[in-house]
Amino acid sequence: MEIVEGELRRLRSGLGAEDGQQRPFLVRLRFTAEDPAQVIAGARAVLTRVVERIDDWPAFERWPQLLPAWFIQQCAPEPMEPEPGEPFDADAWLAQWRAMTPEQRAAASQGPWMLSGWLYYFDPTEEGAGDDRSWWWWHAGTDESGGGWVQVATTGWPFGSGSLSWLIEASGGTDLAYGP
Repeated sequence: MEIVEGELRRLRSGLGAEDGQQRPFLVRLRFTAEDPAQVIAGARAVLTRVVERIDDWPAFERWPQLLPAWFIQQCAPEPMEPEPGEPFDADAWLAQWRAMTPEQRAAASQGPWMLSGWLYYFDPTEEGAGDDRSWWWWHAGTDESGGGWVQVATTGWPFGSGSLSWLIEASGGTDLAYGP
């Protein structure tokens, strides 16, 4: 939990003196935006609300009330969203996916993420990958070119960066590029 506590502190307050003593493997994601500071603020707001709930993970139905409305609106609709209290029908979803053309599948894979798909990477329960996350917020800022960057501590290179990329894209970042 120390990793999550440090991440939450950095999300809320930025780097602290104790962060200078650590030597994590850091990767920087650069992006462009009309207002890079706003992209960073939006990403921080969303990620803070998720990381705050790692110890007491809410049911999926609660997340639309817990996360900023603008982020929810950026996410793709859930496929064949079940009625409240009804289980997700994986067989029906798979049939729908198999009925798509290769072009439709490619477009679905490149477009906005579903909220459930994004949250999966933070979910610490047995259904999620949160216990095996591969990146944690470290630092962020803007540069002299008018772009922005987010630096994350990772488990190595390459790492599972899709959830980070979607967070920045949903927050308004474009032209994403990873590097040291």
